[in-house]
Amino acid sequence: MSEEVENEDVEDGEAAEDGEGKKKKLAGKKIVLFGAIAVLVLALGGAGGWYVFFSGSEEDHVAEGEDVEAVAEPLDLVFYDLPVMLVNLSSNSEKQSYLKLSVAIELEDEEAVSLIEPLLPRVVDRFQVYLRGLRVADLNGSAGMFHLKNELMRRVNAAVPVEVKDVLFKEMIVQ
Repeated sequence: MSEEVENEDVEDGEAAEDGEGKKKKLAGKKIVLFGAIAVLVLALGGAGGWYVFFSGSEEDHVAEGEDVEAVAEPLDLVFYDLPVMLVNLSSNSEKQSYLKLSVAIELEDEEAVSLIEPLLPRVVDRFQVYLRGLRVADLNGSAGMFHLKNELMRRVNAAVPVEVKDVLFKEMIVQ
């Protein structure tokens, strides 16, 4: 009986050592976890502070003696809406896909509108020819939209005598 009690004491002692060892390992993990959280909080606080102090508008950064209108550039931009285009897309299957596209072009001034209006059929033709050769896969994702925008910019600038600053999508539906 006494041997059984001693064995139990030894086993309890080993268990106590194992329990203490586990507690030490757990305490080390807690320190690393709290340290990581502290670093994360400091990084987020630093980013937030940087945003608050350095991301004000230009009006906030104008010196007292300067005029706000002198700092800001005058914008005489004009947006001209092109007619809505509906085209069937190129497809290998019997299922037809359609694209409805509504765009506006950004011009420098009102004078450019008067130069573009007589050439509008040429612009629409170049857009239609390009759009009919597209597949649905060509329009997927932001890369497809970016590529489409660049191609339309290139085609409109080749068709008109003034510089078109941007092509803006108002509506784009693929069905």
